[in-house]
Amino acid sequence: MAEAALDAVRRELREFPAAARGPRGFLACLDSTPNSSVCLLLCLTWMSPPLHSTSIGTGSAPIGLASSATPCSTGQLCRSGPSHISVGSIEVSVAVTPDGYADAVRGDRFMMPAERRLSLSYVLDVLEGQTQHPGVLYVQKQCSNLLTELPQLLPDLESHVPWASEALGKMPDAVNFWLGDVAAVTSLHKDHYENLYCVVSGEKHFLLHPPSDRPFIPYELYTPATYHLTEEGSFNVVDEEAMEKVPWIPLDPLAPDLARYPSYSQARALCCTVQAGEMLYLPALWFHHVQQSHGCIAVNYWYDMEYDLKYSYFQLLDSLTKASGLD
Repeated sequence: MAEAALDAVRRELREFPAAARGPRGFLACLDSTPNSSVCLLLCLTWMSPPLHSTSIGTGSAPIGLASSATPCSTGQLCRSGPSHISVGSIEVSVAVTPDGYADAVRGDRFMMPAERRLSLSYVLDVLEGQTQHPGVLYVQKQCSNLLTELPQLLPDLESHVPWASEALGKMPDAVNFWLGDVAAVTSLHKDHYENLYCVVSGEKHFLLHPPSDRPFIPYELYTPATYHLTEEGSFNVVDEEAMEKVPWIPLDPLAPDLARYPSYSQARALCCTVQAGEMLYLPALWFHHVQQSHGCIAVNYWYDMEYDLKYSYFQLLDSLTKASGLD
């Protein structure tokens, strides 16, 4: 299974247009919890020609819309035309952690990852086991890294989700590219963004809680620290003494410590798997924990939330939770 997934990663990055055409339709699936919270899953089909296989070389990753495909001497299909764009040598920001948990509570610290600038082809080689790198790699820079670090992909991707931009009345604040190891896990948290999460290759596994579950979800304050990767390949923990303590969720929803956090037993999680060609609409302030298949590729669009009455309701619920000692 891992080899098949990694083949898909290579193929998607080298033949990206075949998996990155605009949506031609969507199916809205509503799943209500007992407390009437609603998660909206938008399942998209992508307008795309069939994928063409290419010979794989670790030093180059051509991306672009091919004008034609012809058999190579290897018997595989090779593209011809002027629109190949090499992205394999492009350096991207990569989060590196010893265990796959970045921006998460580990022990008594809120741990942030070490960051490295690595070429995309090198990241792929590490994911495929063709070369070694200490720790777990995850391309997850959440500062519109698709636009700032991989603009070569923009001819093959929408810079926004047109129907979402129309519905929300704005353009996205950030467009992020994700590529990672199966060991890379996103800890339970919430964002102040309307999130349109599109899976290009592989699959993402979301565990979701509506904002109304806030009284059952614990927060604690943690000293922020950063992993520092030594030349020998070991990780040191360095406290960020100039930073204030970080409020974060200490609970692992996959194995909750109910003896320590008994209130969490009253929360009702929604779980869904988003596969290649599907999009998840994750509303602002929804709590989410994310896992992925090995070598999963995804792009998400962050639209700033409206700080309206719904936000005021959440702030009231948050304040009451703290005042009542439920935290």
